[in-house]
Amino acid sequence: MTDPYGAYARFYDLDLQGMDEDLPFLEGMAARCGSPILELACGTGRALLPLARRGFQVTGVDVSPAMLAIARSRLQAAGLDGRVRLLQQDMRALELEGRFNLAFALVNSFSHMLTLDDQLAALAAVRRHLEPGGILILDLFNPDMGRLLDFRGHLVLDKQMADPLTGHTITKYRSEQVDLGQQIIDVTYVMDELDGEGVLRRTIFPFALRYFYRFELELLLRYAGFELEAIYGSYDLEEFGGESPKMIAVARQPC
Repeated sequence: MTDPYGAYARFYDLDLQGMDEDLPFLEGMAARCGSPILELACGTGRALLPLARRGFQVTGVDVSPAMLAIARSRLQAAGLDGRVRLLQQDMRALELEGRFNLAFALVNSFSHMLTLDDQLAALAAVRRHLEPGGILILDLFNPDMGRLLDFRGHLVLDKQMADPLTGHTITKYRSEQVDLGQQIIDVTYVMDELDGEGVLRRTIFPFALRYFYRFELELLLRYAGFELEAIYGSYDLEEFGGESPKMIAVARQPC
C-alpha cells in the first residue's frame, strides 16, 4: 500500500515547529482521564512525547509508515519508547488490545475522514476501544465562510524555513480550493528545498479535508452513540461561538 503522507513526512516536524498551544489542554485531559491513552493519526509523535514524559502510557496509530518511523526514532532518542506503542492502523478499522480512558485526534486529523461512512466507521472503531465513561476529543477548525470563499486554488507563499538537519532552505507554498456543496477543501502543499549548491528539489503533497459545522458534529457524535460533554472554541476552554478559531468536541463513551 502506498504511503499517502510519505512525501510530506520529512517536512512535518519542521512545518509544525513551535506548535504547542494545544499541549496544556491535552495534558490536562490526560491527567483527568489517566492511562491508557490512544492518539488517532499520531503523525511523528508531536503530542505523544510530552505525554510519555509525564508518565502516561500511550498508543499511537497512523496510516503512514514514514510518519511512524520518525515518531519511533524520536521516542527512542528520548528514551521513551517503553511508554509508547506505535502501530500502523487506519482509524476506521482499529484492532487494538485493551481499552482506553482517553482517545484524541488533534489538528484536524478527523477531517481526513471525508465521507459520512468514513466518519461513522472511525467513531464506531473508537467506541469499541474506549472504556465506559472514556473520553474522545476531536480537535477541528471552525469553518469561516468568508475565508472559505477565498479558497480559489491560487498558489500562495506560506512560509520559509531553515532545516537544522541539512542546512537547506525550505519554501512552502499552499493552494486551497473549496467545494461548498461537499464541504471539502482540496489542499496542495508545494515544498521547495534549496540545498547549499543551489539545487532545487520540489515536493508536491495534495490532500483533502472535510470541514464540519457545530450542530452537524453534535448530531454525528450522537448518532455514533457518544454523549457530548462540551464543544469548546479554543484550547483555553472558551465557550464556542461563531468567531471561535477552533471547534473542539469532548464526548463520552456511555457507562
